[in-house]
Amino acid sequence: MAQVTVTIDGKAYRMACEEGQEPHLETLAGRFDQYVGHLKSQFGEIGDLRITVMAGIMIMDELSELTRKVESLQGEIASLRSSGEGAAEAKAHNEALMVSAVEELTVRLRDITAKLSARQPEPTEG
Repeated sequence: MAQVTVTIDGKAYRMACEEGQEPHLETLAGRFDQYVGHLKSQFGEIGDLRITVMAGIMIMDELSELTRKVESLQGEIASLRSSGEGAAEAKAHNEALMVSAVEELTVRLRDITAKLSARQPEPTEG
């Protein structure tokens, strides 16, 4: 287990993390420290615990909003996939109808051609 020291609100905290995760943990701690700093600038010294709780709630609010947006986008993706599949099915159906119509026209044209070929020309007087 790796160890890293992060600083939040000017205080150092030694934390354990998985090997290789130290930069990620430092980045997260830095972002959290920004929340704490922002709240301190807004409310002043109202107590470390209270500031920490407020920062945590702010982060959870943002996470909740992002989760809602992701779920909404996933719904849109599912809807687009569904409509895309429906469009593909409609296209295949329309293509089958066109093939059938062309085949029917081909048969009719062959029948007409056969009838015209079988028809004896009328003798001309001359």
